[in-house]
Parts: sequence; C-alpha cells; structure tokens
Amino acid sequence: MVTVTKKPHSFNTTTVHAGKKRKDQFGSHLVPIYQTSTFVFDDVQQGRDAFSGEADGHIYSRLGNPTVEQLERALCELETYGLKDQDEYSGMVFGSGMAAISTGIISTALGGHVIAQDALYGCTSQFLKEEAPLMGISTSLIDLSDSFLLEIELKKNPNTKLVYLESIANPTMTVCDIKVISEIVHQNGALLMVDNTFASPYHLRPLSLGADIVAHSTTKYLGGHGSVIGGALVLKKELIEEVSLAKFRKNLGGISAPQDAFLLHQGLKTLSLRMKKHSENALKVAQYLESHDGVKTVWYPGLESHPQYELANSIFENGFSGVISFELVGGYTSGERLMNNVKLCTLAVSLGTVDTLIQHPASMTHSVMDEELREKAGISEGLVRLAVGIEDAEDIIADLVQALDSLKD
Repeated sequence: MVTVTKKPHSFNTTTVHAGKKRKDQFGSHLVPIYQTSTFVFDDVQQGRDAFSGEADGHIYSRLGNPTVEQLERALCELETYGLKDQDEYSGMVFGSGMAAISTGIISTALGGHVIAQDALYGCTSQFLKEEAPLMGISTSLIDLSDSFLLEIELKKNPNTKLVYLESIANPTMTVCDIKVISEIVHQNGALLMVDNTFASPYHLRPLSLGADIVAHSTTKYLGGHGSVIGGALVLKKELIEEVSLAKFRKNLGGISAPQDAFLLHQGLKTLSLRMKKHSENALKVAQYLESHDGVKTVWYPGLESHPQYELANSIFENGFSGVISFELVGGYTSGERLMNNVKLCTLAVSLGTVDTLIQHPASMTHSVMDEELREKAGISEGLVRLAVGIEDAEDIIADLVQALDSLKD
C-alpha cells in the first residue's frame, strides 16, 4: 500500500515513468524482481518496528514487496492523474482481477447491500449472486444507465453500502453517468466502485468523476500482452484504513506475485501507444460492421448509434477503447459459424492483448451468469464480443469480411 505525489508531465509521459521512487542500490534501470518470500532484519528492534508500523520495511511478500509496490505507485499515478489531492490516494495490487474486485466488495459491503449494474463480467455477477450472500451481503442488479432506477433502489435498500458498475459494461458496452451516480450514491451515504478495465485510465479516470474506488483486471489493457494475470484497486488511503482493506488483502492472501507485478509494470509503459491503436482500430471495425447487411446490431460507444454516445463523448478521452459487441442477422448459428471461420482473429476469451480476440459471451465468459439475468441485461445468445487488437485495421476487417462471406454459403 503506497501513495504517490503529483507529477507535472503529460499522461503519456507518466505511463513511461510512473512508479519511480528511488534509485536502486545497484543502479538497476528497471525495478528488480524481488523474488523472495520473506525479508531479513538486522536485529529484533528493526523487526519489532516493522511489525508495529513504526518504521518502513518489508516483512513478508504476502504483506508487501518492493516490486509490487513499484507497480502500485505506477497504477495510482495513472488513475489519479490530474487530481489535486493525488497524494491522498494509494494503489493496491492483487493476484487477479477477481481477487481485487471480491476483496474490494467484501471490505466495503460486509453486512450491507450492494446495488450493481445488471450487465457485468460473468464472474463478478456470479460472486455477487452466489458467494456474497454467504458473507451477509445482499445484492440487487439494475440498469444503472438510468439514474432514476438507482434512486428508487436506494430507497428500497437503505442499508446500501456500495454501488458497483463498469465504466464500459462487459459485454453490452453500456456507459453510465459516473458523475451523476456518484452524487446520488454519496447523498445516500454509500460508496461508488467502478471497474475501469475496459476503458483504462488512458480513456477515463473515474476518480475524477466522483468514484470512491477504481478496480482493474490488470490482465487486460494495463498488462497488454496476455502474459500475466493481475488485479488492482485505487482509492483514498483514508478509506483503505477505514475499511481495513490492507488487512483483508493480507488475510485473504490476494496480493500479486513479484514477477507478475514486474511484467505488468512493463506493460504500463506502452499503455498510451497501445490504447490509441486499439481505439482507432475498433472505431473503423465497428463502422464497417454497422454497414454490413449481415450484422443486425453493433454496440460500441464511439458509434453515434450507441444509446449513450453523447455521454461517452463527453467523459471519455482519446477515443472509446477497443471492445465491440455485435449480433448477426442469423443469431447464434451465424455467430458460431463466423467465429469458426475467422483466420486472423483468435477464438479466445479475454481482451487487451495486442492481437484481436473473438468470443461468444453466452457460452463462454458469461456462461456462469444466471440465464434469466443474462437475457435481462441484454446478453443474447447471438451476441459476439470482439476485442480489437493493434494489427492494421484493414487486415482485421478483411478477416471479418471473409468470415461473414462464409455465412452466405
């Protein structure tokens, strides 16, 4: 758990230099991988001071690690970029996105109620529906793009402790008015947690719009290469202490491993370059898909046809990220044939890798989600999710063209 100070550089420059604190004792250009389970004390007094918190120092890598802390500083700098009170925030990294999300929810909502977006990543939805009730946490899932519904739900559940949403919903691409929602949430004495995985801090920084906690699956765009699993939370250090988040992470054991933290930190350095290309490509691909007579509907925040286009255009920077959802005229059967006929695009779950990934949410990422809830959230049987990579857009489109042509046979 570490804090950062505001830097005067541009966001792009910050992605390259974020996390730097002090020169390594051996002059290493990159932070070393401190691949150790425990740390040695000079004497008993030093150990006592470290355990009591009276002195800085590392004890055990489940509690903290120099490599991990370098990543925490970097992530905090990016998500708090531009905030005047940047030094009041801290980053905490975890071994996976779900470790970060579940720990964040448990620590802030124990014994209370959570109001969450109806369209969510499948495992988040499953956790809220199946595991959270075992911990005394009740949940209601609603369409948070309609703030009026949120106000009604808060009145029905005065014990609400947390409202949870995704900056771009997985996989429906719904965008919510975070600023308006944060105001309503705070008026009712609750906290707002935003999963910013799809947008990344390159496109959107929810803390600047009033969110209390930002979550990430760092596996995706922040890592950028599909080579590591990780998660993160960024929030005010005062809140970390208030909800004992560090204790929850320590005792639930969800901290990131040093080598994973190292790889993720290297991925951050090219975030701006990659996100720019992801976003530019996705818009071109979305426009092509929308013009194709074999495609029924396309959901992408950068299209004027998107229900929240005006909102997205007002809160997102530098584009709208790299994920598209679409439904073919032939529904599930056509979607299956399309995915079986792509050649450049890779049939795989996840997103944020440099290559383009295509998958079927209803049978893959969201298969763990309750079927009725899935349909209610707009995740139909024929929905296809395309995570556009950084290849040339023309090559991605050409692959989709030949795959779509196969549907005519």
